[in-house]
Amino acid sequence: MENRSVVMSFILTAYIEMEDHRYVYFTGFLSLFILMLLVNIILITVICIEASLHEPMYFLLCSLAVNGIYGTISLLPSILGHLMSHTYEISLTACLSQIFCLHTCVSVEFITLAAMGYDRYVAICHPLHYHQLMSHRKVCTLIALCWIYPSIVFGMYFILTAQLIYCDNIMEKMYCASFSLVKLSCFDVSLLNRVGLVVASLVIVPQLLMILFSYAQILRICLSASKESQAKAIQTCTPHLLAVINYAVGSFFEIISTRFNMSHIPYKARIFLALYFLIFPPLLNSVIYGISIQAIRVQVFKLFITCKNKLFTL
Repeated sequence: MENRSVVMSFILTAYIEMEDHRYVYFTGFLSLFILMLLVNIILITVICIEASLHEPMYFLLCSLAVNGIYGTISLLPSILGHLMSHTYEISLTACLSQIFCLHTCVSVEFITLAAMGYDRYVAICHPLHYHQLMSHRKVCTLIALCWIYPSIVFGMYFILTAQLIYCDNIMEKMYCASFSLVKLSCFDVSLLNRVGLVVASLVIVPQLLMILFSYAQILRICLSASKESQAKAIQTCTPHLLAVINYAVGSFFEIISTRFNMSHIPYKARIFLALYFLIFPPLLNSVIYGISIQAIRVQVFKLFITCKNKLFTL
């Protein structure tokens, strides 16, 4: 037990190259932090207070916005703190906590997008049974599963990761990631890597199949529908498709930045690739839905006018 943890903290060396412009980076990340919180809080507030938006699609969108806040709080305060630090050190406990939060956030995002794809499939392919298949009770159960399922699946892998002994404390990242941490273990982790592959498959494959199935069925219906129905289906599905594409781009960047040697890539590009996955999907999803869906645009405008009038009456 004396050698239980050879290493109790890690050095995030990615910050070293940011030292000369740390205040510029700090200002940029602080602005992103405020913006991400603002757009997601506005979206949640509008959906909660407006009765006309109490529909399955908007409840799922609200869950997506809550997850965006969860991921933002898990990542950006840590980055801001390290930018003002000169040691760039993170404790083992804080590192493990960040890993659990960020990985569950990413999993919840993907599963929620799959649930939203199913919602669009039911709305377009089975409109007469929509409220029966997507009742409020079923939607609440679906949202609960979107959060519980990744916590349980990743939790099993996380327990194994937390029991490792680490011999190296140099992590070439701006935040703690499971793959980067496991590589620092003192022992052979081939079995753990296989477990991680199984966990990733459980999170990715069923949800990917659900999205592909949903849009295959929507495409089948649209091919035989009138032009007016096709236009309506495209308008309904566009925000979700953009969100899925945005997430897929972020996933691709994460795979590249984590699995391959990026030393030949300019440093600013490496920062972008490493953080796109965790920052831009939560930020852009709320913007995409807020701009694309007229009902949300109208309610956001009304909320803005109400707040403006109250400020002038103070």
